[in-house]
Amino acid sequence: QVQLVETGGGLVQAGGSLRLSCAASKSRRIFSVNTWGWYRQAPGKQRDLVATITSGGSTNYADSVKGRFTISRDNAKNTAYLQMNSLKPDDTAVYYCNAYGLGPFSTMARDYWGQGTQVTVSS
Repeated sequence: QVQLVETGGGLVQAGGSLRLSCAASKSRRIFSVNTWGWYRQAPGKQRDLVATITSGGSTNYADSVKGRFTISRDNAKNTAYLQMNSLKPDDTAVYYCNAYGLGPFSTMARDYWGQGTQVTVSS
C-alpha cells in the first residue's frame, strides 16, 4: 500500500513563507507518479486545486497563488514540494498532497491522497 506523507505545515504571519513536502512511502521503481498535485480546503468550503506538476515538468497554478507559490518534484526521492511565499490569511486551509500514478501490483493509474497538513496564516 502506498502512502503519501506530508510535512511542513504550521502557523505563519502574513507575508511569511512555508514549504510543504509530500513523500511517497514507496520508491519510484515501485510507485511511478505521473502528476503531483497540491489541493487545499478551507473550513466550510470545497477542496480546490492549488498547483500541479507533470512528469515532464509542466506546471499549473490556481490564479490566486500564481507568482507566490511554486510546485516542484524530486523524482529520485519520489517527493513533491510546495514553496509558499507572501502568504495571506486567505491561504489558511488544510493542504492535501495528491499523486496520480501507478502503484505496486496495479495495471491502472489512480489518485492517491495524503492525510493533509494545516496551514494557518495570521494577519
